Amino acid sequence: MEDVFTVVAVGFEAIGAGAMIVGFVIALVLSMRSLGRHEGGRTAFTVLRTTLGGAILLGLEVLVAADLIRTITSKPSLEEAAILGLIVLIRTILSISIQIEIEGTLPWRRAILRSGGQVVGDAVARDRAASQAAGTAAPGPR
Repeated sequence: MEDVFTVVAVGFEAIGAGAMIVGFVIALVLSMRSLGRHEGGRTAFTVLRTTLGGAILLGLEVLVAADLIRTITSKPSLEEAAILGLIVLIRTILSISIQIEIEGTLPWRRAILRSGGQVVGDAVARDRAASQAAGTAAPGPR
């Protein structure tokens, strides 16, 4: 049974890494589209930064889930638990610091809780609205 959970944890790790890679590509595309609409370098950089930050947050959330699965299903060893706990702690601190960078406020002071996926989704929605306003609607489902 442990082998099954190891495969599940590795799957979660692959999904987390994939989310970061896909998010990076989306961030680049949205930033280039912003430049193409002549919104300025500052706006394009902000789009790139917030979208990439959201993608990293999403990937880190999935990686923490993989670590939790690995911790729960591994052979109980104090050393393994301490190592995995330290990894989760580091990833959690990274998530909090990225969230602060994106939103400019402490996570516990936000009025609305937002995940990394919501940040990426908001960036795509803003890009679509800007494209429609500029008359260059992006193809896709409506």
